[in-house]
Amino acid sequence: MGAGLGAPGFPVDHQDAARHRLSWIPLRRDPAAARCSGRGTSVHRIPASATQRGSSSEGGIRVRKVTVVVLALVLASLGAASAAPAGKVTVLCSPNPAWCDAVKAEFPKATGIQVDFVRLSSGESLARLRAEGQNPSFDVWFGGTGDPHIVANEGGLTEFYRPKAWDDLRPEFREAVAGKYIPLYAGILGWALNERLLKEKNLPVPRTWKDIADPRYRGLIAYPNPNTSGTGYTMIATLVQIYGEQAAFDLLKAVHKNVAEYTRSGAAPGQLAGRGEVAVGITFIHDAVDQVLKGFPITYNAPSDGTGYEIGGLSLVKATRNRANAIAFIEWALTPEAQMLAASQGQSYQIPSNSKTPIPSIAPRFQAFKVIKYDFLKYGSAAVRDGLVKKWTAEVFPLPK
Repeated sequence: MGAGLGAPGFPVDHQDAARHRLSWIPLRRDPAAARCSGRGTSVHRIPASATQRGSSSEGGIRVRKVTVVVLALVLASLGAASAAPAGKVTVLCSPNPAWCDAVKAEFPKATGIQVDFVRLSSGESLARLRAEGQNPSFDVWFGGTGDPHIVANEGGLTEFYRPKAWDDLRPEFREAVAGKYIPLYAGILGWALNERLLKEKNLPVPRTWKDIADPRYRGLIAYPNPNTSGTGYTMIATLVQIYGEQAAFDLLKAVHKNVAEYTRSGAAPGQLAGRGEVAVGITFIHDAVDQVLKGFPITYNAPSDGTGYEIGGLSLVKATRNRANAIAFIEWALTPEAQMLAASQGQSYQIPSNSKTPIPSIAPRFQAFKVIKYDFLKYGSAAVRDGLVKKWTAEVFPLPK
């Protein structure tokens, strides 16, 4: 009925990656290689006629002509190779805006390819891709919770591309999403807590999901709207997996009465808690860490009765007309150098997907929380995801407070 709980075992640093396996995540075989055509190395051979000596002047002329042609072809191919990185790539970017800015600054330095991006939260990104259909304005979708990436893949809006770094990605990440998208990072769902405000209100620090349904917290909670935020949907799916659908929606209705604001993005509730506008911001814990580092008076935690998590996605837009540069972006985004930008410049402190990327020392560890066996494939399917969001919108959101 409820989701199983287990002791998480994500490696604590890149050196541990090969020694740890996560038995608590449903294991699946790696998807069959869906390699993009054109990734092989071409072999250029000089025609045999150009290497055979002729005895006649006519033969010598032929040799010289062929040599000139071959040299021209070689020079043309070299020119094409050097020109390949030119141009730009357009990215639909869903993480922290600071991370998007860092990507925009650093990718051109590494490749010579310019980046245009639009920053939208996970739910908004999926809606944009659906609206544009087979005439997308984007080449790559970077970041955001995994469920909308799965919906986009199953709807033919994105396609799985197997990157060169595939075998370096944490196997527990790859297995959990079963080739629907490329894992980029992982983060844990929890709370940003303004304990100063809780103390002023003479309220205890909440420990469970049911605690935040207590009427004493009325007007003191911020929650991301699941219509626009992947974080908001992750909470719904988490509660359904822990309690079952009916009990989960009863709990969501009770929590609704305490919500001061439904935010568009998943990071915003932590920001509201940091400013003291609410006491509890439902958010991914790495976003709460960002608020702590900025000096706001908050702490963070996750419910003791279990919590969900995300495996952030990276997807190739299927109908892109800029495939080569899109693939170049994907390959770069999975390098340790690119993934380290999240913490060094992007104010984002998730667990990176590449096992060779050092985990930020301040990144929340899975071992510290009771994390459920989140079923990404089921709760990322369009039928389940759309159904739960529609049900919340119809049965929870309109209720009086």
